[in-house]
Amino acid sequence: MSDNWYKNNESDSIWWKDTPDTVGEWLFSFDKKKVFNMFEDYPYNLTPEQKEIFDNENPEWKEFFSDR
Repeated sequence: MSDNWYKNNESDSIWWKDTPDTVGEWLFSFDKKKVFNMFEDYPYNLTPEQKEIFDNENPEWKEFFSDR
């Protein structure tokens, strides 16, 4: 697995982990230490503050998961 982290926008709080060898895995972190798997952890394993940040930075994913 790659150790490459990136942000969608320079001002974002969320880091995304580049996993080119893995299909369908969307990993993100707020500190590059605790890693979340979007499809397993969102929104259940995020704090209310983390969820708010995630939703603000990723409105398309908030909409996609609106039934959760």
